[in-house]
Amino acid sequence: MSVRFASRPDLARNDVGIVKVSTWDTGTPERMRRTVEAIRAAWAGRDWPHPGLLSYTVHTGEDGRTLLHYSQWSGEQAYQDFFRDGRDERNADIDAAVPGIRRLGLHSLELYRSLLPGDDAREPGCVVIVDVEFEGADPARQRDWVDTVFEALATDGSRAPGGISGHFHVSTDGTRVLNYAEWESARAHIDALAGKGFGIGSGTPQWERVRSYPGVTGGGVHRYTPALGIVPGAGA
Repeated sequence: MSVRFASRPDLARNDVGIVKVSTWDTGTPERMRRTVEAIRAAWAGRDWPHPGLLSYTVHTGEDGRTLLHYSQWSGEQAYQDFFRDGRDERNADIDAAVPGIRRLGLHSLELYRSLLPGDDAREPGCVVIVDVEFEGADPARQRDWVDTVFEALATDGSRAPGGISGHFHVSTDGTRVLNYAEWESARAHIDALAGKGFGIGSGTPQWERVRSYPGVTGGGVHRYTPALGIVPGAGA
């Protein structure tokens, strides 16, 4: 089974059972670039590892050192099969090419709700990851927080023109929400932060509920550029 390279994952596909998101610290912009090249080589030189892996996308961080990995799977067992049989050999090749990469953590997530305003064919030049952490595990609270965001969006008449989509994931351990938001460019997101719209900077009572939601203990907002997308090739 071969591999092919794609520009972005299909975030709206309905056969995804679980999503894995992880970050690597490569240290410098040059090492970050070399790591992306090493990932491409490690995957291009092998068959597609498992039919349950649906896509694998790598993003380069605005900080010049962090890589975000976003992979879609049919279910947890498919990931465990890959972890047992194929992950280490690829990582060994990558580590040989760029020694000293720090792997900072892995989260297991499920897509809960998506914001797809119309038939938007724009290619994202920037992916904004909004990570929200909660005190203790509570799956109902995760989903209620996301629902509160959607209520605020429904009452917010202005939308930033550079926003393409938002995909809200809940972690399987009940402790966090991750929004994978596609934007035309980093500049479009920066401009939205400085103005109003798309849930950024809006002063409505609904957005105040989001900002003051009980049990939120932390999180962050980080911008990335899509760098490498890998999907099964013909015959996979």
